[in-house]
Amino acid sequence: MSEGITERDRGARLSAYAAFAVQGLCFASLVTQVPQIQKTHHLSDGTLSLVLLMVPLIAGVGSVVSGALFKRLGSGLVLRFAQPAVAVTIVLIGATGDNDIALYGAVALFGLFVGAVDASMNAQAIAVERRYGVSLITGFYAVWSVAGILGGLWASATNKMDLSLLVGFAIAAAIGIVVSLATGLRLYRRAEEGDGPSAEELKAAERSVPWRPILIVGAAMAVAYLADSAISSYGAKYLDDELSASAWVAPLGYVAYQITMVISRAVADLAVRRSGPVQVVRLGGLVGIIGMVGVVAAPNAAVAIAAFAVAGLGLSVIAPVSFSAAGRVDPTGLGVAVARVNIFNYVGFVLGAAVVGAIAPVSHSHGLRLAFIVPAVLIVVVFITAKGFDPKPVEGADPNAPAMERPLA
Repeated sequence: MSEGITERDRGARLSAYAAFAVQGLCFASLVTQVPQIQKTHHLSDGTLSLVLLMVPLIAGVGSVVSGALFKRLGSGLVLRFAQPAVAVTIVLIGATGDNDIALYGAVALFGLFVGAVDASMNAQAIAVERRYGVSLITGFYAVWSVAGILGGLWASATNKMDLSLLVGFAIAAAIGIVVSLATGLRLYRRAEEGDGPSAEELKAAERSVPWRPILIVGAAMAVAYLADSAISSYGAKYLDDELSASAWVAPLGYVAYQITMVISRAVADLAVRRSGPVQVVRLGGLVGIIGMVGVVAAPNAAVAIAAFAVAGLGLSVIAPVSFSAAGRVDPTGLGVAVARVNIFNYVGFVLGAAVVGAIAPVSHSHGLRLAFIVPAVLIVVVFITAKGFDPKPVEGADPNAPAMERPLA
């Protein structure tokens, strides 16, 4: 750890943790209520798939726009504005009643601000890591997942108590807004974040980082996020529609998935040190396939929830090991390889929403069951690419370089 860590640095770190927690809470509170939103608005499965696809597509725009503002305003200021806005938009979604046009607008705003928060909270986390001189990213995402678990449990409780979407979203949003406003002032300001590499430095770095190993681990990354997108966007709906789960049970699939992700990531580093990245990725892929097959074959909600938990146990290791592999082939230390791999998580998330959304309407009673077959089969890609997770290191590369990623659900 770097010398001279001050109270200011500790405050910035705590605020970054808070930002990840608020994002996890708001995201989970919304996605676990997809079945209730569909019923309230009487949306067809086809229309719902388009609404859900809007989120990652517009989030990409929000991420790019916010990134462009960082050099002028700093990621902290962007985060202080965008994060309360995310909380407000979930309230707007709950307040749309049966007005579909209002729903589309509110979901678009949600996607825009979610993308902005994703980019800015990661930038703050990287600034904290840079200041402390050690890798801290796993801790930030652990906080995100724990808050996501709480958000899913809250959705289950609101459905059990028969609260309206508006009331349930408003309470979760109020907590998010209070936490965000209370901690936002301690985020790093523009002058404290430090300057990134120049355009000339990045161009030179891009030429020195090989593409082949990036494409190999990127393919596995895309598959992991495709499965993650399917589970986070459609898991609750699958339990509700096709397995006849009660409204309060439907969010528990996402909760189980997040719980095992936290457990798996807590031991993943030790497993990599003992057995190597190739064996860990292969085992993670195998467990992920078993989980997804269990989801497809589940005769009832209880089995499906257990299967979601198994899937989370396996899929959670792929992203962190992907970023470590990228660090081994980046001699520049400027995060070029990590940025390239990071592209594949958005590709997978968009494809997951699109593929599942396209297949689900095919059959009213078994559409989602059929759709979940796609990620179950595609996870085989992880086995095919497993050797690529231990690439020959490029001279000068740092395998422990900080990595910036979108949370795997």
